[in-house]
Amino acid sequence: MYVHDLVRQGAPDAIALVDHKRRFAYSELAAATRNCRNRLYAAGVRQGDRVAIFSRNSAEFIFAYFGIASLGAIAVPINFQLASREIAYIIKDAVIKHFLTYEPLNLVDPLAALRCDLKVAQHDIKTMGNPKKDLPEAPALPADFDENAPCALIYTSGTTGSPKGAVLSHKNLITNAKQMRIMGCEPKHHVLAVLPMYHCFGWTCSVLFPLYCGAEVVILDSFTPKETIRVIREEEVNDLYVVPSICSLLTKLATPEDMKNLRLVVSGGTTLPLKIEQDFIEKFGVDICEGYGLSEASPVVAMNPAGKAVVGSIGPVVPGIEWKLVDATGHEVPKGACGELIVRGDNVMLGYWNMPEATQDTLRGGWLHTGDVARADENGYLYIIDRLKDMIISMGENIYPREVEELIYQFPGIYEAAVIGVEDKLRGQAGACFYSLHEGASINIRELKKFLQANLALFKIPREFHEMDALPRTSTGKIAKRLIWEKFTEKKKDSSCPL
Repeated sequence: MYVHDLVRQGAPDAIALVDHKRRFAYSELAAATRNCRNRLYAAGVRQGDRVAIFSRNSAEFIFAYFGIASLGAIAVPINFQLASREIAYIIKDAVIKHFLTYEPLNLVDPLAALRCDLKVAQHDIKTMGNPKKDLPEAPALPADFDENAPCALIYTSGTTGSPKGAVLSHKNLITNAKQMRIMGCEPKHHVLAVLPMYHCFGWTCSVLFPLYCGAEVVILDSFTPKETIRVIREEEVNDLYVVPSICSLLTKLATPEDMKNLRLVVSGGTTLPLKIEQDFIEKFGVDICEGYGLSEASPVVAMNPAGKAVVGSIGPVVPGIEWKLVDATGHEVPKGACGELIVRGDNVMLGYWNMPEATQDTLRGGWLHTGDVARADENGYLYIIDRLKDMIISMGENIYPREVEELIYQFPGIYEAAVIGVEDKLRGQAGACFYSLHEGASINIRELKKFLQANLALFKIPREFHEMDALPRTSTGKIAKRLIWEKFTEKKKDSSCPL
């Protein structure tokens, strides 16, 4: 099965998508996908081409993605919060010549700054699903096209600071949708898609999976508490895929009557705090099933089964995935011990786009090395203990400190900088920047923030800034973030102690 075949999973007259006041049956979803396919082919899109989608959640996002996939082209969903510099990097790296968007962007200047002379055709995503008179039918995919062909390119930054494109095949994505069947979705269910569709978690769990089950996807273009609660109530939503901060706000603002149709709530993207989980369960009487995944795995790796959730656990791995916990030498750790979680299965990516060394490292030995430390209990439920990487997760969004640090280093007066994740009650985590200055230099933090705002998505900008005389370093000369964190926590305990 291919990703675009999902348009035929539901009964033709059953509702597939609800987008505000618009409703699309599965037959209409299929027709819109075909229209988009024909428009893109007429515009010059061919098998293997990378086509960007720059859009908030909408029915058109789905039409575009399926239309791209049906041509054998590769969809590149781009986070609409990114700054123009970041968008240009992805365009250059993936050699994107077609860009679907609601509003045209100035791409010429940021591409020129990267010394990239690509000519990018921008298309109005709002019209892509509409029929066009006298537009010829795009030809069928060639006979040698198979499910292992690339379908999507998901950009996820790495510890090097440069974004990496995880290449996911049709087989990867469909396999992960099948693996989610343990959550019991049926054609009668209404599933809310409020997490951003450019994000692998939101896309696979709240779009591909329910469509695979022939269910209904209720689309919200973004999360606003009042509107989300209204839609959950009026559309009788059964299944929610959310991040912890959304759970917290729903608990605070919704009534049990608003949530009376809920049967399933899945939390992912970042660790679910126990207090948020307990408060939600107490108010609404619905368990939260915490899960775990990463873009390189399409993304779901583990999930607490409905009705069998274990608080504090990410659940067992989903069916069809092999897993091990290993030490630094790659050997499996004893039962009950902590080790890096490594997995393999048909949901694991093909590799990173044009990055053979990074691919070889991440998929060494045929296993996907997650970079996360976990332990397992006697029932096979996994518990994430720590991250090997320095990644910060804020409101479900990944923030990679190296990328932010490299920009901070460009600001006049900065000598050294380190960005570290700190606890944030609403967002889960936020970035804190620790820096020192060149001798005799001084900086204006407001100006530094303005500089970062011009070059980064807002969610990546550190929440707080702390000046230090010098950043502590390890014996090998690396900045010792652990020691910075220890000094920071000591300072919070004794506010009279200078940092």
